[in-house]
Amino acid sequence: MNHISTSISPDEIMGVLSQAEINTLASVGSKDLHEILRRCSLAVLNCGSVIDDSKVVFDQFKHFDIGIHRRSRGIRLDLINAPGSAFVDGQIIRGIKEHLFAVIRDVVYVHNELQTSTIDLNESTQITNAVFYILRNANILHPGVDPNLVVCWGGHAINRIEYDYTKEVGHELGLRKLNICTGCGPGAMKGPMKGATIGHAKQRHRKGRYMGFTEPGIIAAESPNPIVNELVIFPDIEKRLEGFVRTGHAFIVFPGGAGTAEEILYLLGILLHPENDGVPFPLIFTGPKESADYFEQMDEFIGNTLGREAQKKYKIIIDDPENVSRKVIKGIAKVRNHRRKQSDAFYYNWKLKIDDSFQLPFIPNHKNMASLAIHSDQPTHALASNLRKVFSGIVAGNIKDSGIRAIEKHGPFNINGDKSIMLALDHLLENFVAQGRMKLAKDDYSPCYQVIK
Repeated sequence: MNHISTSISPDEIMGVLSQAEINTLASVGSKDLHEILRRCSLAVLNCGSVIDDSKVVFDQFKHFDIGIHRRSRGIRLDLINAPGSAFVDGQIIRGIKEHLFAVIRDVVYVHNELQTSTIDLNESTQITNAVFYILRNANILHPGVDPNLVVCWGGHAINRIEYDYTKEVGHELGLRKLNICTGCGPGAMKGPMKGATIGHAKQRHRKGRYMGFTEPGIIAAESPNPIVNELVIFPDIEKRLEGFVRTGHAFIVFPGGAGTAEEILYLLGILLHPENDGVPFPLIFTGPKESADYFEQMDEFIGNTLGREAQKKYKIIIDDPENVSRKVIKGIAKVRNHRRKQSDAFYYNWKLKIDDSFQLPFIPNHKNMASLAIHSDQPTHALASNLRKVFSGIVAGNIKDSGIRAIEKHGPFNINGDKSIMLALDHLLENFVAQGRMKLAKDDYSPCYQVIK
């Protein structure tokens, strides 16, 4: 495999830096922080990889390293044994270079400005403020702009028919000059962006935004796709999900696996909270006609676990990209009017209630997975929160380095709960496996979980 060692500078990518900022970047001495930087940087440089197993990626490039050095006019990065695919004729690809410096910007900012500050990251309001600060530091928040951001969720391990459909929907959104935000990776995260670029080009819309939100635990398995022109790395999955919800104006869900189910349950749990009753929040599930069964199964699972009220929070539209986009436009108009009446910002949904059970980081280890409260004797939004954590653990066991190593050492996660919920969960997961939605390596998937029925 081709490896390259070289030095690069940020040029105008990181703007003008003060000496204090240069010193901060160059003095990243913490071993843990350096490892986060190294892994996230490797993920960005490994763009286009067909491997969604973080452990394999890190083992494959175990000799890769990155150094940050102080210069009088900025910083210099030393890349050692970087993937050769990130370079053309010895020069780093421009988009990958931008993503690389976004990694440094966000990882160092979170460490220096949030984790070592007086912000209490165990308190709900301050967590919401922290998400805001991360987005503001990345220049994501643009005051004075009408709502136009569509968050698209869906799996990285989708088939070609589903991928082409995500492009068609993205094309319709682009024709309407809407911007796209996804999890930044391949599959259903790349397709809408690719389609939107064509729609924007047809409309001569030259300021299209293709935002990608990720976090260190998942970035290696879902490297940022090259269309992303605004990348943000959050410190954990919970802040990443809150970032989506606070900034998005409409949400589209394409077919996916455990990660998509986690996103759906996170959002439904928030919308089911009594304080959010009546808040306009456009949410559409859509896919080609070949994926109709997927949405029937997801809808059935939601009905069997969270009930009819949860099913009212979304619309299912099959094989109709134009109708999806028209519904999005209508939904965003309602969001705009509601925000104006409530004097809430267009660029950040401050008034949406997000319970701290959706904000505090969940560590998916064997003990925590086995002790989740999966029963119906609790508020529906609380059950949604715990079901979200089930799927978060499955994602970790499937593609995250720490989760994969834990499964190798201790065996599958045990998932316990009410029998009716366990039966519904097991049925949904069996369908995910049968449809090849768990990992890119579909033929030899071995479940990282055991549902106790």
